[in-house]
Amino acid sequence: MKQLDVLIREAGRFDLATPASTTLTDNEAEVGRVMQICNACRYCEGFCAVFPAMTHRIEFEKADIHYLANLCHNCGACLHACQYAPPHEFAVNVPQAMAKVRGQTYSDYAWPPALGALYRRSGLTVALALAGGLALFLMLLLGTRAELLGQPLGGDFYAFFPHNTLALLFGAVFGFAVLALGVGVSRFWRSITPGEATGPAVAEATHDVLRLKYLDGGHGEGCNNADDAFTLWRRRFHHFTFYGFLACFAATAVATLYHYLLGMPAPYALTSLPVLLGSIGGVGLLIGPAGLLWLNLRRHPAQGDAAQKPMDRGFIALLLLTSATGLAVLAGRNSGAMGVLLAAHLGVVMALFATLPYGKFAHGIYRSAALLKWAIEKRQPNRLSLGSD
Repeated sequence: MKQLDVLIREAGRFDLATPASTTLTDNEAEVGRVMQICNACRYCEGFCAVFPAMTHRIEFEKADIHYLANLCHNCGACLHACQYAPPHEFAVNVPQAMAKVRGQTYSDYAWPPALGALYRRSGLTVALALAGGLALFLMLLLGTRAELLGQPLGGDFYAFFPHNTLALLFGAVFGFAVLALGVGVSRFWRSITPGEATGPAVAEATHDVLRLKYLDGGHGEGCNNADDAFTLWRRRFHHFTFYGFLACFAATAVATLYHYLLGMPAPYALTSLPVLLGSIGGVGLLIGPAGLLWLNLRRHPAQGDAAQKPMDRGFIALLLLTSATGLAVLAGRNSGAMGVLLAAHLGVVMALFATLPYGKFAHGIYRSAALLKWAIEKRQPNRLSLGSD
């Protein structure tokens, strides 16, 4: 054991004052340091994709560090299994080191860069302020139809906001979000220099994304959150959130097809496909984010980056408000309050779309890209032969 300690001390370049590369930030240098230690130990190799991917490398350059940081799902299992974790002098904390770099990549690759930096510094404040401001803006627009306020209109929200107006507003915001995310992930993808994305690699990465495979702790028992106890609730709440979001998006897509292809404008019956999908998605986006917020509030500070909590909670707050206001519109669609409820809901949805490229939503996109790179990489020969594929 003493010989192993000496080997790992040397491999890990324990002196942080002399990082391997002067181009690395302090956070990136810390990931490089702990990966050198882990590469010498490899006790956690079976936990998740990070550790076998690590064995394909001896040196950890900036692109490698960004790739591994986004491949990490922050399950926390390796922290509690590590014999070199604090209070050991090596102070190996892979989840925290990866989380700090992962947050940095959201800003580094964001487009335009200034917006990414702004949201990272004050995510919760920006999210709530933007939602409130947009809701107020829509309520001012609503004032132009003051004669309709208080009247039950049978769910006809186009009476308050004409279809073309909504299509223009939301099309512009959503289009910008897709563009910004596309530019960001494209820059990230080019920087990590992947190989050829074959069909089997794409299929495996898609499977891992849809299952949230690496939120099982590598052994099927789940993640660590408040302590060293394993729990599957983080994975379950992510599933509620992910599939709830997809169901809401599907409801919008189906309604768009109804409107443009079938000539069937809203409002739709409660038993229609758009309303059913939206209702299912809305419930999922209540359960999932509420659970994630509960876990976030209880999460041990050693298992993440405390500086990212405003960003995390800002995204969770927008998801919760989107769901709550959407279900409120559905419940009040035949009442005189529908106009105000609708303005509040649409303002929150616009804020959600506008902040997608600059908040926690980005982690799903970057992590999917990292999983695809791993699916490609594991099919290539490991020339170092330091570990199994």
